[in-house]
Amino acid sequence: MDLLHNAVRPYAWGSRTAIAELLGKEVPAPHPEAELWMGAHPGDPSRVVGRDGTQHSLLDLLSADPDNQLGPRVAGRWGSRLPFLLKVLAAEEALSLQAHPSAAQAAEGFAAEEAAGVPRDAAVRNYKDPAAKPELVCALTEFHALAGFRAPDRTAALLRSLDAPALAPYTEMLVAQPDSSGLRALFTMLITLPQTSLSVLLPQVLDACVLHVKEHGEFDLECRTILELGESYPGDAGVLAAMLLNRIVLQPGEAIHLPAGNLHAYLRGTGIEILANSDNVLRCGLTPKHVDVPELLRVLDFACDDMPVSTGEEVAPGVRVYRTPAPEFELSRLDVTDETLIDHDGPQIMICTDGAAVLSNARGEELHLTRGQSVWLPASDPAVLVRPDGVESAQLFRATAGTD
Repeated sequence: MDLLHNAVRPYAWGSRTAIAELLGKEVPAPHPEAELWMGAHPGDPSRVVGRDGTQHSLLDLLSADPDNQLGPRVAGRWGSRLPFLLKVLAAEEALSLQAHPSAAQAAEGFAAEEAAGVPRDAAVRNYKDPAAKPELVCALTEFHALAGFRAPDRTAALLRSLDAPALAPYTEMLVAQPDSSGLRALFTMLITLPQTSLSVLLPQVLDACVLHVKEHGEFDLECRTILELGESYPGDAGVLAAMLLNRIVLQPGEAIHLPAGNLHAYLRGTGIEILANSDNVLRCGLTPKHVDVPELLRVLDFACDDMPVSTGEEVAPGVRVYRTPAPEFELSRLDVTDETLIDHDGPQIMICTDGAAVLSNARGEELHLTRGQSVWLPASDPAVLVRPDGVESAQLFRATAGTD
């Protein structure tokens, strides 16, 4: 039961205030801070801070003693690898439009690129490892996202409401085939438009969105989003692809699960993200990075409907679990007003996001967590009691490995 020292990733789309304020640092930060990583990702592993102040890489601790650190069940499936990565994600601008492969797709793609001799650090490499990368994000503030293909009839209504002449053939294509196959055909055409066609279609779409917003049309939020993306990514076909996706606004405590093949982009807001410990990303647009359209089409899931929003399942007073089918992770939220017992047969990472908490166990150990601090709990540790520390309540998020 030790504190963690975690890396902050300074991506350009990050916030100068959210993570700095959470960690009690100077606001605004000198540069954008996008993600706080908690886990054993080789790119930026957390450091476990001992009671004597010494620090050790969590990655090294797992390699040296997987059975005690991860427990027999998790080590038996994942070896010395922590299967999840926990993050605080703070987006001030939109992330790239992207999807992640299934385990089978990742294994096949990784093997093919290895056989072809594509360097793992090459800009054109799609698969950095042979693992899936499902995700779940839970809002800490109002959180905006695009995720999953919208029902075709609603997308057809949006496209028709824009009434852009150059858009009409694409609209009628979806009207004629309002299902997942029709969405696949429309998406493929939009994302592969030659630049000459894109330079005609995109300005008409943006002009139509301006008019729709001025007239307070039904799709005001969607059109504002397209205009924002068009301004940030001029001439990018991903702006057109974004028109086909659900526009989601999460309130604090609400979450969405992003399984394999789900096309998505986080737009703005701060949230807790948990994901499989993988680097596999297939980008669609809203980025200058490599876009492999054929491979993207192989991975994308064109199932279409509203994205389910979860508030978690209450499993004990003040403890809510955000269930997903992902075997790599499970996220829980603890709204602690009294002593709450926490136990698990695998490793745990907890972060305090509001208030302050005290953790204690049967060994007589005690650890005080203030807002922004996180703790590593090895599988071999005894159960932990969590209680507020000098405040009426505390909020913590807990990451564990999932179950089969």
